[in-house]
Amino acid sequence: MTTTIQENGNQVIAFFNGRLDTAAAVATTEAVKPLLGASNKEIILDCSQLEYISSSGLRIFLSIRKEAAAHSSKVIVRSISADIRQVFVMTGFISLFDIE
Repeated sequence: MTTTIQENGNQVIAFFNGRLDTAAAVATTEAVKPLLGASNKEIILDCSQLEYISSSGLRIFLSIRKEAAAHSSKVIVRSISADIRQVFVMTGFISLFDIE
């Protein structure tokens, strides 16, 4: 699992590549720390290369959303696969995020 952060003007984009499971959660939590302090930004979680997300991964997304709200930032989840969309639907996350 790799996570890459890229800033582009008013946007901060996190690219997730691989399986965001319990084993990858610690490293991913560290990798997304730059997102947590972003104020008045559009935070995009690009999931086009994300193969799988576990409950640990969902917690990471939720913590990003919580911190973004506290800093007047918006979170958009982009390019989720049908399988990951189903996880978002089953867990109620589909209503917590803007999905593109």
